Formats: sequence, C-alpha cells, structure tokens
Amino acid sequence: MRHNNERGTALLEMALTLPLLLLVSIGIFEFGRAYQTQQVLTNAAREGARVAVLPGQPTGAVQARVTAYATAGQIYHPADATATVTPTLVSIGGGQTTSGSKVTVTYPYSFMVLQPVARLIVRNSNVGKAFTMSATAEMRNEQ
Repeated sequence: MRHNNERGTALLEMALTLPLLLLVSIGIFEFGRAYQTQQVLTNAAREGARVAVLPGQPTGAVQARVTAYATAGQIYHPADATATVTPTLVSIGGGQTTSGSKVTVTYPYSFMVLQPVARLIVRNSNVGKAFTMSATAEMRNEQ
C-alpha cells in the first residue's frame, strides 16, 4: 500500500537525474566529435605531406589539399584548417638522413554545447573559447 507522502518521488528523482544523464550523453557526443576531428586533421596532415614531398608543386598546393581533405572529412569550417610546411631532415636508418618535409595542420576547435554551457557557469576569460588542435606528418622528399 502506497502512502500519500510518496506521490511525487518519481518526478523528483527524474528531475534530479535527467540533467546528469543529459550532461553525460552530450559529453560523449562532444568528445566523440572532437576525436573524429583530430583524426581528420591527422589524415589531412598526411595528405598535405604527400603533396609537399613531390617535386615541382605550386605554392598553395599543400594548403589546397589539406582544405579539400578537411572538407571531405566534414570539419565544421574546413577553411580554418591551416597547413604549415617546414623543411626537415628525415632519418633513413643507419645514421643517415635525407631532406624531408614536415606538415603541421592547426585548427581552432570548439565544443558545440559544452563550451557555451561552461561560459554560463564560469565567468573566466579562457573558459568557453576555442582551442587549437594540431597534427603533424613528416615524409622524405622525392628526388
């Protein structure tokens, strides 16, 4: 037999647990999207490095390939993914090195839900702002 003082218990329990359940669910989706973006950036850096090591590539070819890959990877603002090519020495074993190219791709990333919510809760200048994701790939130049 139920007592009258337990009538709103289920509603109260749901009101207390639903925000936590939603926060965990949104966190899973947000961090999954961040991981996917990091993987796209890593692959875009590899694609840019493949272009950078080819002889006779025009200026901007690496950036164009990185932007194209970021677009195909469905990054939110693919034009914001910037590629930087740096000449480097690559080890080929036996203590020998050869010329190579290192491509670093950077991208300003922000969470869609968690950062705006964090801005509402915490009044800090750094909370809720985009942070920079980066990926690097290095390959030896084609001779």
